[in-house]
Amino acid sequence: MNRRRFIKSLLGGLGGSLLTTTVQPHSTKRILIQESPIAGIQYHRAEAVWPFLRTGETLHLKREPQNRYDRNAISVWFRNEKLGYVPRRENTTLAQMIDHRQQLEGQIIRLAEDNNPWQRIRISVSLIS
Repeated sequence: MNRRRFIKSLLGGLGGSLLTTTVQPHSTKRILIQESPIAGIQYHRAEAVWPFLRTGETLHLKREPQNRYDRNAISVWFRNEKLGYVPRRENTTLAQMIDHRQQLEGQIIRLAEDNNPWQRIRISVSLIS
């Protein structure tokens, strides 16, 4: 018998009105890990979805351990569209965190109309706890 039911049985009819449950809103903590550009946007769907991207938009990070070019590859997704990758020189620690089942989340922090693809989209990566 769980504690709540046990106390209710002890208090009888009065106990039901005396016992209340306070529900705390679920608070999610975000710890900033790094800020990075997105690599390879010219090879993926970033240009096609550019009109839909907004600063503050949540992005999903997916590990690609079988990627033949980078064993630490982490792709960056907006909804169901791959935008590109966390740059190779900045993905090792993030890959280890994801591999250890840490929940990471990306967020767009800057969008820029720039001919240099490395300057177009900048993201933050945070640990969610």
